[in-house]
Amino acid sequence: MDRRVWPAGRTASAFALVVLALAACSRNAPPPGPAKPPAATPTGAVAPAAASPDDDGQWTMPAKDYANTRYSGLDQINTGNVKGLQVAFTVSTETLKGQESAVLAVGDTLYFVTPYPNNLYAIDLEKPGGAVKWKYQPKPDAAAQGEACCQPINRGPVYSNGVIYYNTIDAWTHAVDAKTGQLKWKVKVGDFHKGETTNMAPIVVKDHVIVGNSGAEFGVRGWIAALNAGDGSLAWRAYSTGPDKDVLIDPAVFKPFYPQYKGTDLGVSHWRGEQWKIGGGTVWGWISYDPELDLIFHGTSNPAPWNHEARPGDNNWTEGIFARDPETGKAHWFYQYSPHGLWDHSSVNENIILDLPWQGRTRHVVVHPERNGYIYVIDRTSGELLAADPFMKVTASLGVDMKTGKLIDNPEKRPTEGKVVREVCPNSPGAKDWNPSAFSKQTGLLYVPHNNLCMDWETKPVSYLAGTPYIGVNPRFYPADPGKGGEFMAWDPVARKKVWTIDEKWPVWSGAVATAGGLVFYGNLEGWFKAVDARTGQVLWQFKTASGIVGQPTTWRGPDGRQYVSVLSGIGGWAGAMVSSQLDPRDATAAKGFGNMSADLKKESAIGGMLYVFALPKA
Repeated sequence: MDRRVWPAGRTASAFALVVLALAACSRNAPPPGPAKPPAATPTGAVAPAAASPDDDGQWTMPAKDYANTRYSGLDQINTGNVKGLQVAFTVSTETLKGQESAVLAVGDTLYFVTPYPNNLYAIDLEKPGGAVKWKYQPKPDAAAQGEACCQPINRGPVYSNGVIYYNTIDAWTHAVDAKTGQLKWKVKVGDFHKGETTNMAPIVVKDHVIVGNSGAEFGVRGWIAALNAGDGSLAWRAYSTGPDKDVLIDPAVFKPFYPQYKGTDLGVSHWRGEQWKIGGGTVWGWISYDPELDLIFHGTSNPAPWNHEARPGDNNWTEGIFARDPETGKAHWFYQYSPHGLWDHSSVNENIILDLPWQGRTRHVVVHPERNGYIYVIDRTSGELLAADPFMKVTASLGVDMKTGKLIDNPEKRPTEGKVVREVCPNSPGAKDWNPSAFSKQTGLLYVPHNNLCMDWETKPVSYLAGTPYIGVNPRFYPADPGKGGEFMAWDPVARKKVWTIDEKWPVWSGAVATAGGLVFYGNLEGWFKAVDARTGQVLWQFKTASGIVGQPTTWRGPDGRQYVSVLSGIGGWAGAMVSSQLDPRDATAAKGFGNMSADLKKESAIGGMLYVFALPKA
């Protein structure tokens, strides 16, 4: 592994500009060389707010807080003692597909969800050894597995007011009593027979459980919906394509910053005929919430099909971000990262709520690492683009026009049917996929697990048949740099640059968590779970789990007062499907392009499904 520190690294004075707002031991493989001592704690102000409250030691939603920081204020495990971290206990998930769920910690119980059959586990922390308190088995329709784009994974539950809410792959949302495991209600939110599935982690805002659908690769129509938390009844649903009344665009409320989003029924006119009815734009990623503005922020995925020649127009409102009222669903503004979506760069990644100094004044922003290769900074009050900076090799576009906010496509890479376009960077999973970043209130840095991949792209004829793949492309993926398919980096959102980076052989498909102990945790596809010095990027500790890691690490305080770190190990999802679905690497287009580069991965990561919980030895 290569660790590079950018010469112009952060200083305490630079950090003072960043203000967060709203918001078994023998298997350990210590890294070579001594750990560096932690840098002096910055003296800059850190303003707590409702979107990111003071830490109570629990982890009740996958993103940790409404601001999507994935930052823990716990510091019992820190840079000085993390080398002593040991396995506290493990729990088998009894499943072998991609384990992408976050692990929640509420009081004396852990909660996580498995891939199909989407069982919800409650682990009793008052008993030794990870005893199962109860297991809720929803028994989703087995046929829905075949309608999942990239394996029937699940990104986890959310806890609110004594209830665990989560989705199952067959398009149902479930509410389960957190103490007993008894079902309180379940509602059908979509139709998997048309390719509509649900694998996202919900979020609870006030008395609404907010969920969205997957399935753009099957030509479904994307939507986001709010369910009433008490009984699951529908409060509102907003579509990503179609007339304004369906998208919940009210001209009295909708005030986008850029003129290209102003007009009537652009979700129809920016499509050919009635293609908007099968146009994608699904909402399966992360949702953040600003209590002060009383707005939620969510992305929309790729337009359907991938073959762009089959759908002329900007294809509103796909591959962009909406700001919406959580009570009514009405849109306040929209910004499109990739108009007309050439490369499947779904814009569903996390939108981290920060307040940053910008040209002499504080701006209320969302920071968004986008699949198209740029980290965006957008004023969350208006939708104005403030910055768009590349964080990997980009050939698919030539930059972003800061006057119009539009992505500048590279005409040399524009795909045409019957032609193979080579060295398109980033590839279709993007410079970064769904796997969430973390932001540290302590360092002011954003920690981004991401890909470093390019592709060859060949379009082909495509036609729509409900419930079948609607793609029209043969992609083949490969590393942008020899031996480096991924990267874990620290990004300075004020200076707008990398501070340090860790190179990885494979795409980094796990999430990240940052802590007040000066640490960042993440995992890789080979199964190594790592603790990194948040300021320097030095790997201070690592542990080899039984399978590749595509889950979301969390950290929490147990009933015994000790700090723990948890992560699910089990390769799968899009990046790991070659292994967990045992696909043939001789097919370069298998797993929608990963077959071209994954033969060696099958030798380096076994199939698995295990919860790992780590802690320091008892005093």
